[in-house]
Amino acid sequence: MRLDVSQQMRMLQQMKLAPRMIQSMEILQLPIMALEERIQQEFEQNITLELGTSANETPTTDFEAEHGATTDGSLSDQEKSDGPSDQEIDAFEQLVDEWNENFTPTHQPSRLAGIELSDKKQDAMQNMVGRPSSLEDHLLDQINLADAEPHIIEFARHIVANLDHRGFLTSPLSEIRLTFTHPISDEDSEEALFLVQQLEPAGVGARDLRECLLLQLENPELDIEHADVLRTLVANHLEDLEHNRLPQVERKTGYSLELIREAMEQLRHLDLNPGGSYVPTSVQYVVPDVVIEPDSNGDFVIKMNDDNTPRVRISKQYANMLREKRGDPKTLEYVKRKLTAARWLLDSIEQRRNTLEKVTRAIVEHQKSFLEKGPDAIEPLKMQQIADKVGVHVTTVSRAVDDKWVQTPRGIFPLKRFFGGGTTTADGQEVAWDTIKRKLTEIIDQEDKRSPYSDDELVNRLKDLGYPLARRTVTKYRKMLAIPSSRQRKQHV
Repeated sequence: MRLDVSQQMRMLQQMKLAPRMIQSMEILQLPIMALEERIQQEFEQNITLELGTSANETPTTDFEAEHGATTDGSLSDQEKSDGPSDQEIDAFEQLVDEWNENFTPTHQPSRLAGIELSDKKQDAMQNMVGRPSSLEDHLLDQINLADAEPHIIEFARHIVANLDHRGFLTSPLSEIRLTFTHPISDEDSEEALFLVQQLEPAGVGARDLRECLLLQLENPELDIEHADVLRTLVANHLEDLEHNRLPQVERKTGYSLELIREAMEQLRHLDLNPGGSYVPTSVQYVVPDVVIEPDSNGDFVIKMNDDNTPRVRISKQYANMLREKRGDPKTLEYVKRKLTAARWLLDSIEQRRNTLEKVTRAIVEHQKSFLEKGPDAIEPLKMQQIADKVGVHVTTVSRAVDDKWVQTPRGIFPLKRFFGGGTTTADGQEVAWDTIKRKLTEIIDQEDKRSPYSDDELVNRLKDLGYPLARRTVTKYRKMLAIPSSRQRKQHV
């Protein structure tokens, strides 16, 4: 075998994202609350930024006029012409699919410490509710009060640590014993499990759904009619119940169909997910980035919800310092870098505002029916259509609407809610998939439950309404809507 060593020269053309472009895309993607935090972070880190209360509070300095920055936080025509154009941003947008940067405010003493939080942020924080204790903590509190041997108590705690978020024990006791700190007998481990299964909420510690339901049926505080019948059905015929095979259950048990149905109605009083109410959830609140309101003429007016966003501008003091060259070269270079960063930030904020306003305006023009009549009147709309309308790349639209909310006369919606695919009706009209799903739900709600529609029959019913769809599409949407099959929907008499 001979190894040949050779040199090859290849030319690679790569386009790197400039820091300014990166910042523009990051700022564009931020929702209003995150933008406020980002501005605060930049304000604390950049000495050349200062707070301003109005757009024309002070005149432009000689330095700012010369270098393109104004003290009101905006940019001169020269600076804007030097900044990235929409075409440049679109070119860079094609190189990056996702920007998921998280910006957290610093924990050092804040330069904004004397500024009150915006009213909307204060209101939202005041309306937060305390997070409930975890399921594990809730169960351990009860175990600590139990009257049992210490090693039983200890293993019961170990069992609780192995429960999933529903409160189910999905691992065999034999495996759990292997991870315990010291040996424990089968009998003692079963006793510890029995202890856990007596805790509240009823049903925790179950190894499957059947045991979960049976544990709840043993709860003396739960007043359920036909409890004995339901206990028999759950213990021996749960699979038949799940598949609505009631005639088979009738034959096997001797119970009448009426009694079986009445007992099944009581299943609604049982919890299939006993630990669900203790799953930790983060408290979230929504602040719209955009407000859409009708005017006196019935037209929709777009207002950017940024009145409470901190207004920052370039410091006249540091601009004059650099213009007059007051300071040593190292200090002046530092100030120059900070002034440049400040101009980039202000440009990015203004560009975000303009892009979001243009995108929202284009959405409003296309979704007037939605705004006038509600979500039922939504029209099919793709992001590419808005991108073509605004004159930007589709990824710019995606970032502009990402995590943004809009307040409308019909309620508060995520901006992405206005986008969605659709199909063409028999008469050539475009209709959104959401509309078809609602029609499908209406048809099933109105069907004869003794003889529910099969998926093929649903296809025909939709076709009669002017919605020609394939059977697989109807089946897919039925499942997405969590609607059972016709066999499972059938009511036996």
